[in-house]
Amino acid sequence: MKFVDEAEIIVEAGNGGNGCLSFLRMKFMDKGGPDGGDGGDGGSIYLVADDSLNTLVDFRFEPRYRAKAGERGGKTNCSGLGGDDLLVRVPVGTSVYEADTQELMGDLVNPGQRLLVAQGGARGLGNARFKSSVNRSPRKTTPGKPGEIRRLQLQLKLVADVGLLGLPNAGKSSLITAVSSARPKVADYPFTTLVPNLGVVSVGEESSFVMADIPGLIEGASSGAGLGIRFLKHLARTRVLLHLVDVFPPDESDPVESAEVIIRELEQFSPTLSVRERWLVLNKMDLLPADERQAMQEHIVEALNWTGRVYAISAVERAGTRELCEALMESINEQKRLLREDEDYRAHDQKVQEQMQYEIRQSIERARALWRERNNKDDDDIDDDNLDVEVEYRD
Repeated sequence: MKFVDEAEIIVEAGNGGNGCLSFLRMKFMDKGGPDGGDGGDGGSIYLVADDSLNTLVDFRFEPRYRAKAGERGGKTNCSGLGGDDLLVRVPVGTSVYEADTQELMGDLVNPGQRLLVAQGGARGLGNARFKSSVNRSPRKTTPGKPGEIRRLQLQLKLVADVGLLGLPNAGKSSLITAVSSARPKVADYPFTTLVPNLGVVSVGEESSFVMADIPGLIEGASSGAGLGIRFLKHLARTRVLLHLVDVFPPDESDPVESAEVIIRELEQFSPTLSVRERWLVLNKMDLLPADERQAMQEHIVEALNWTGRVYAISAVERAGTRELCEALMESINEQKRLLREDEDYRAHDQKVQEQMQYEIRQSIERARALWRERNNKDDDDIDDDNLDVEVEYRD
């Protein structure tokens, strides 16, 4: 199955039914009067979040959706049948944009959540509606209103509490494997992770959070290098970012320089995302002699001028991972409490999310423009399938 996290669709709500022009004609009733009924309302289109879906690939093959129109009114004041609403299922975590204006229409982040994306046309009125004391035989009716037609951009962002960030081979997949039941591909070469992976991390009874592992970044990712920034947007919904740094890289590169590459790419992608809560996680500490570990940690922290939290772990040996997960759970619970109880915090968080969404859309459009320029292709020549990744989902 393909993992597709962007798609464009067209939605057409149903038109309202026309009102009816009719006069009552019955035996022994020569002045029956107007009896034209109203038309039916057109069907609307809703997007519904479904947690059984995990990709937008189906929309590539079925990009147009039409709701039923309302029927015209009938005689004897019979109203037309209204058009049924159309419910279109999308994965949980889907953001919906108006394609022409890039305006965010809504985020579907909870299973069962609905979003109205095309309003059905209002019914037309029959001539019986216009009867009055001075107009006993009205011939006026109104047509049904047309339903809304919209071109939508769907963008899937995985819903997770914690996001993993780092260069290829920093140990992100090893960490999510160590702390959850997720089993991403792990190997001793870079770019083993080609699609995002989600894992549920349990911390005691009835206490857990979701961790997201995205493909590693390289220098120039914000300009489309490597896998580019294709998957960075999946970190937008996270509450905490873990910046993993390999303290003993096989190519003997400087861990400080490696960390700075990620910081620069994150700032270029979204300045707002780059200042979200981010913890420094120094991985593979078991590969260093015990008497050098503290000095290495202090060197990296000082060189980066790091003021946030720092954790030294070994994902493979599971050393320090328990303490890290407990601290993450505590931080996530505190943020959720503030969202429930503090109105100012909730309003600020909403503004931050909106600003992030805007910056992410701008970064994606810039990356696409650079891709088109390098490949000398117009918008119509781009084959989105070239940007998709094959992935097999397993329980």
